[in-house]
Amino acid sequence: MVKPVDFDIPPGTLFTETHEYVLWDEGEDRARIGISHYAAEQLGDVVFVELPEIGESFEQGDSFGTIESVKAASDLYIPVSGEVLSINTQLSSEPELINDNCYGDGWMIEILLKDPGQLQQLMSPEKYLAFIEESANV
Repeated sequence: MVKPVDFDIPPGTLFTETHEYVLWDEGEDRARIGISHYAAEQLGDVVFVELPEIGESFEQGDSFGTIESVKAASDLYIPVSGEVLSINTQLSSEPELINDNCYGDGWMIEILLKDPGQLQQLMSPEKYLAFIEESANV
């Protein structure tokens, strides 16, 4: 069973089944992407993150980088199609920011949305938390 949520998910956050999030303000054409608090907890201490270059474009579901922790290395999958507008360069010297504040200072990339309609395919925080609970009970 998943322990109770002990963090605040910012308004406008949507999730994938692979535990990436999109933080998006309705009406905006850009969004921030990172991994969920749950994913960060499961990985343990993050020690390295490889992120794409500014200007690279990705289609929904493409791998956009990798994350390594003391436990594992994993690919990062882009939740929605878009072009990379900025990367969080702080993570190259402080990858632990992902563990400390994944929705704040631990964001990974900011993208220009190619198809905002893809956001409708993602899970709300409530659905994501139910998905985690369900996955934990399998």
